[in-house]
Amino acid sequence: MPTVSVKRDLLFEALGQKYTDEEFDELCFEFGLELDEITSEKEILSREQGDEKAAGASDVVLYKIDVPANRYDLLCLEGLVRGLQVFKEKLEAPRYKRVSPADGGEPQRLVITEETASVRPHAVAAVLRNISFTQERYESFIELQEKLHQNICRKRTLVAIGTHDLDTISGPFTYTAKPPGDIRFKPLNQSKEYTAAELMSHYKTDSHLRHYLHIIENEPLYPIIYDSNGIVLSMPPIINGDHSKISLNTKNIFIECTATDLTKAKITLDMIVTMFSEYCDEPFTVEEAEVVYPDGRLCVYPELAYRTETLSGDFINKRVGINESAESIAQLLTRMCLRSEVSGEGDLIQVEIPPMRADVIHACDIMEDAAIAHGFNNIVRSTPRTYTVANQLPLNKLTELLRQDLAAAGFTEALTFALCSQEDIADKLRKNIVETRAVHISNPKTAEFQVVRTSLLPGLLKTLAANRKMPLPLKLFEISDVVLKDETKDVGARNNRRLCAVYYNKSPGFEVIHGLLDRVMQLLDVKPGRNQGYHIQAAEDSTFFPGRCAEIFSCGKSIGHLGVLHPDVISRFELTMPCSAIDIDIEPFL
Repeated sequence: MPTVSVKRDLLFEALGQKYTDEEFDELCFEFGLELDEITSEKEILSREQGDEKAAGASDVVLYKIDVPANRYDLLCLEGLVRGLQVFKEKLEAPRYKRVSPADGGEPQRLVITEETASVRPHAVAAVLRNISFTQERYESFIELQEKLHQNICRKRTLVAIGTHDLDTISGPFTYTAKPPGDIRFKPLNQSKEYTAAELMSHYKTDSHLRHYLHIIENEPLYPIIYDSNGIVLSMPPIINGDHSKISLNTKNIFIECTATDLTKAKITLDMIVTMFSEYCDEPFTVEEAEVVYPDGRLCVYPELAYRTETLSGDFINKRVGINESAESIAQLLTRMCLRSEVSGEGDLIQVEIPPMRADVIHACDIMEDAAIAHGFNNIVRSTPRTYTVANQLPLNKLTELLRQDLAAAGFTEALTFALCSQEDIADKLRKNIVETRAVHISNPKTAEFQVVRTSLLPGLLKTLAANRKMPLPLKLFEISDVVLKDETKDVGARNNRRLCAVYYNKSPGFEVIHGLLDRVMQLLDVKPGRNQGYHIQAAEDSTFFPGRCAEIFSCGKSIGHLGVLHPDVISRFELTMPCSAIDIDIEPFL
């Protein structure tokens, strides 16, 4: 969940009321939010970098509020205050309007060329006219863009936002793509001009912008936006031009969003203009802009589209577990910025979805808002009408029983990662990766997490390596799932619950592991024997030392191996002492 930091005093001033920390925490809960932390900039710096770095930092109290990931309208102070004011019925939800230029002139126009098709083919635009900034409003405006970039824009891969001082540039604007060597401009807050290729090298060490370079750096053409005089507005999704940067004195803002996903771009633009149009001379109005596509299509943005959904009061009552009239439910929804009224036909409710509520996709979303407004604590507890008896899965029950007794036998439980490297389950165990039937991750983030484990042994051996300074002997076990390819399953793979244990000491301790096998079989009520019981017989496995490996059979079926690990396996996991291990499948014992 995104966390929004707001200054407490500024928040209370905007709300027109002061709260104690407990009262505001309760208000957040009622509205479906969570007050995560009460802190200050000084306290944060002191905690992260030490008291010396925090010496000159601000003591202003900050509220850190957890916001649902799909509520983009609550990612800034303006949206948060507006939502709470409407919820407390101190304010009516505003209506947002798209207007033509006041002087009767042509709207600003953004022309997209066909060269952009291979990199970022979509763009939308709008103008905030006669806006008034203070330092706090300006900081909130910048912060909202960053929050949107990290959230709906997916770190600028789907959408990149550019905001420009319209009085320093002149339309129509051109959105095109050029080779890096042909692009030259002075980027934001820099003192000289760079080519696009030089910029990429320059920002590789920038702690903020280096995370976005990969989006276009391998493309033959880089997206770029010019005004009618050839001045660069921005090179999305990396950096804006310095010429058109906004400041506290900016009165007219040209907003452009370039994107690979047009729907996300429209939502992003709607969020920015609905949040900050309240500071325009004519509040909640946004000047339209035209976007011309390479095929000649002309679209007008922002859309600021309102839509109406119809649902019954009975639908909400049944699913939330309340008994309210349609009129009461309509009032509850209106408190959540969803203007609602009862239609003349029965208990049907007409709900108007405003442009900043992109999270409302289905009737269930409206039902959720009704539940929040009603108050979850106000829903009467009731006994479920369907009588069911809960029960633990047999496999999990068996696992829990075995875990307790293995711990009682002197072994310590470990919980290791389900993902590992190809080397862990193949080369280090002296096996071929093709024979392991491993499920591979298509785009692994790191070399440590390339495949899903096919054995619990590598995880335990890595745990031994991390704890090898501990007093000997080390006795570890784990009972967890491995994943194996299986063409008979609809997903092409299946989970398999296994038990693995290792004994690490100056001597191999094969007898300890063998004794553990006997104890496990005793617990499972499986007696020694070749037909209906269990037995072991000599086997060869590349992971184990030759002549020191046995295959375990139960009721005539192979269920695993035990033995002394091969010295190569031990050294590849950075261990120096002998080690014995057992690895068995426990599913046949259900």
